[in-house]
Order: sequence, then structure tokens, then C-alpha cells
Amino acid sequence: MINVDKIRADFPILKRQVNGKPLVYFDNAATSQTPQVVIDSIVDYYSNYNANIHRGVHTLSQEATDKYEEARLKIQHHFNAAHAYEIILTAGTTHSINMVAAGFATLLNKGDEIIVSALEHHSNIVPWQMLCEKTGAILKVIPMLIDGSLDMKVYDELVNEKTKLVFCNHVSNALGTVNPIEEIIEKAHQFNAAVLIDGAQATPHIKPDVQALDVDFYVASAHKLCGPTGVGLLYGKQEWLEKLPPYQGGGEMIATVSFEKTTYAGLPHKFEAGTPNICGGIAFGAALDYMNSVGFNNIAKYEEELLNYGTQELLKIAGLKIYGTTAKKTAVISFNVNEIHPYDIGAILDKLGIAVRTGHHCAQPIMDFYKIPGTVRASFSFYNTKEEIDVLVAGLKRAVQMLS
Repeated sequence: MINVDKIRADFPILKRQVNGKPLVYFDNAATSQTPQVVIDSIVDYYSNYNANIHRGVHTLSQEATDKYEEARLKIQHHFNAAHAYEIILTAGTTHSINMVAAGFATLLNKGDEIIVSALEHHSNIVPWQMLCEKTGAILKVIPMLIDGSLDMKVYDELVNEKTKLVFCNHVSNALGTVNPIEEIIEKAHQFNAAVLIDGAQATPHIKPDVQALDVDFYVASAHKLCGPTGVGLLYGKQEWLEKLPPYQGGGEMIATVSFEKTTYAGLPHKFEAGTPNICGGIAFGAALDYMNSVGFNNIAKYEEELLNYGTQELLKIAGLKIYGTTAKKTAVISFNVNEIHPYDIGAILDKLGIAVRTGHHCAQPIMDFYKIPGTVRASFSFYNTKEEIDVLVAGLKRAVQMLS
């Protein structure tokens, strides 16, 4: 069970006011808030053992190295990767996707096909378009249905012996749709195609098991998981990571260097050129510890309550339409009211201390599908409350009255 009052006490920012009102933070799909224990881990690093890792024989370097590699082990265990060296620490989801796209530029040929879903964040569209421009590969799209789900019948027709890569988010950031990634992966593997799953929006709500999924690549960001910005992960099966060339050249990713020839380090260092975000990696591990102490089953159950309550109460507002109505979704409600522009609603809600996201949510093809400029998106986390949803509903009614 969730003790929400106890949990809220762990997050200093939830005590602040915005525009003279208690903060109601419903922009968790953009970034989650950070508990004190994670903040403390950041302060501890810079206060007590700030040093570069892997290269030093002195005590601070060894302590920092141990803490950083401990964090990698925590991430490995959390995602159930077979090996710690299959976890590459990156600057975030976008960085991870671009690393894979850059690597496959050496593996694809003209006429090869890659498949992406219509529900993707721009970060999981643009790199593949760039890859197709470089290689002559052909990008195909799994279309979406009106309820915000994917048309899996069309996917079955798209994937074939020419398919080399399939990319899909685990959960849509704009709609909250939970995609059938098990089916997507299984079908792609029938044709020996690799699959990359964007888990940025799923991992705050779902604890993925990459071995059970049999996924080839899985990517995520710490700042969606109560961790810091600027750090994330790329999980890759060992055989795929060994096939891909290094993404960047520099220190740490080499075994030997001469002006005649350079040999590369083994995994994971082959993909981790330069000084990493040491503090961020350590804090990422601390954030996973915190969320696992709450428990992902508890989180999922409580957030489902918030989603159901929020949906019920928001639909009482005349003219409100929710986009993304599939049965399987996370705690995200994306909506519009009548013909009011979402930005205008968001601006008034902000004056009332309520933080929501407005716009196309870096998922413009979804908005084009619905023929709308964007939506208001309220995204809930396990530290939110039903009382805060009541504040949102009251604020929304006020905004609609002012703008109608």
C-alpha cells in the first residue's frame, strides 16, 4: 500500500508554492520530482569523493569508481539484464537512441526496411529518418487507431524479410497508451529484425524485464524515475553491442592508441567515451533504490486509482474530450475543452499553482492524426493525490469560464 503523506514528505519541492498557491505538479511525464535521498546522494558525491573514475589509483578515484559501478549493477538488476556490461550509461533516452541509430548506419543497405510506430516521440522518429537518408533504407510506419492504440493488423503486413529494425515506445508520452511490445518483438524476431523499445515513459510505472521481453535494445532516462537529468541507459544484448561500432572516440573507450592504429575497449566502455556524468549515474542508482523501496506493484495500483478518478472527474466538465482511451494506459490524461487552445488553459492553471504540459508533446504526428494543435496533458505520479485532482478540476472549470 502507498502511504502518500509519508511519500510526499520525501519530496522537498512539493512543499513550495507557485503564484501564492500550493504546487500541484501534474507534469510527471516530462520529468518526475526528486526525493531527498537522491538529492543527498548528489551532495554526498561532491562533498566527499568527487573524482574522475576508472583511471586513478588514489582513494577518491577508487571510491567514485566503486560507487559508479555499483550504480550500474543496480540498473542491471532492476532491468534484469544478463550482464552488467550490457548496461551503457548515457546522457538520456535521446542519446541512447542516437547511439543505436549511428551504429546501424554501418549495417544497413539501400532498400532495407525499418519500422517505427505512429505513437513515437520525435526522439524516436528523427534519428531513424536521418539513418534512412544516410543509408537509403526505407522507413515504414505502424498506423494508429482513433483510441490511441496501434493498428497491429497493419504491423503484421509491414514486417517482412526486408525488415532490419523495429522501433516502438513502451508507453506513449502523449496519450499514455501501453503498447503490445511483446507481440511487436516476437513478430520482428520471426524475420531476424532487431527491436529497440523506448522505455522513457514506461519505466516510472512498469518494471521491465529485458530478458523476459527478449528485447534487443531498451532505453530510458533517470529523470523520469525520480533521478537527475542528463543521465540514462542503453541496454543492449551483448551480441548487438559487439556488432555496433563505437559512437564516439576519446578517452575511456580505447584499449590501446598509437598513430598507426587504435584498438577499442570491451563493453561497456566501448560506448562510454570521455568523463561520464559520474554523479548522475550514482544518483540514478539511488533513485532506483528509492522507487523499489516504494514498490512498483504499489505504484501501479495507486496510479491506476488516480487515473480512474481523474478520468471520472474530468469527464464531468462539459465539452472536455480525452485523447487516448485504450484500456491499457498509464496515469496520463491528454485532453481539450471545446475549441479553447490548450496553451491558454495551461497558462491560467499555472496562475493557480497547477503544473500541466500543453502543446504537441514532441509527438506532432499524433496531433496531426487527431487534427488538433495539441492537448493539455495531466500526468500523475505516486506522490500525487486525489485532492490535487480536485484542485485541477476546479481550476479547469475556472479557466474554461474565463476563456469561453
